[in-house]
Amino acid sequence: MKKYAESHEYVIKEENIGIVGISANAADELGDITYVGLPKEGKEVKKGDIICSVESVKSANDVYTPISGKIVEVNSALEDTPETINDDAEGKGWICKIEMSDESELDDLKDDDE
Repeated sequence: MKKYAESHEYVIKEENIGIVGISANAADELGDITYVGLPKEGKEVKKGDIICSVESVKSANDVYTPISGKIVEVNSALEDTPETINDDAEGKGWICKIEMSDESELDDLKDDDE
């Protein structure tokens, strides 16, 4: 199941883990992404917290978490190849995986067709 926040982040639910990144539309709007400041593994986050920043040739933007929980993995490949987000934002360009503390937060997010 994939859901979207108003601020253009997505979360893909896999059991109690949410895979978080920015939507393909957001990646297109940003243009060529040149840097991703990844969050720290083990950090506890609340829905709406800034988890990292993404910089492009056009601008720098904060990325907000659409769910609460503990960051259990980050996509360290983005340190060397941040452009992966431009190429495959909602696949290989994921930013982090969060062990969800409240799965009901997913109900506040939008579906693909919204």
